Amino acid sequence: MKYFPHGLPSFCVLLMLSQVTYAQEVCYLGTGSDKAKAIEAIFQLTDTQKKNLKNWGAELRYRNELFALRAEGLLKNNAQASVEDLLAMSYKYKVLLDSMKANAYRLDKRMLSTFSPEQYTTYLKLCRQISRNPIFVPVLVDEK
Repeated sequence: MKYFPHGLPSFCVLLMLSQVTYAQEVCYLGTGSDKAKAIEAIFQLTDTQKKNLKNWGAELRYRNELFALRAEGLLKNNAQASVEDLLAMSYKYKVLLDSMKANAYRLDKRMLSTFSPEQYTTYLKLCRQISRNPIFVPVLVDEK
């Protein structure tokens, strides 16, 4: 690696990972984020939904903390690795990041499945406004 300044290969790998592009990103609700109060207000959540949001948010933070610790260890253990090792590590790191995204998607979908048709319509409108793909869930229709 005499052709690259020290640290450039690892920088390139991290840059490559951060430049993953999507045709259109997912419209995450934000279960587990620090925006619980905003979610409660915007969607006018019921008490049961508020409890679910809190509990499922805690579950998401716990699950993703485990992945974050594994990712941190992966980066720490490969700080002085060769380009080949860094490339292999980047694939492992991407798997961890994808797992974290899958957790967020799964728990957002779980939360959205508790939404009333009106709440879900609000979610769809907000997603359209920011040009994001909504998470689709079957919504129960009240046929009175």
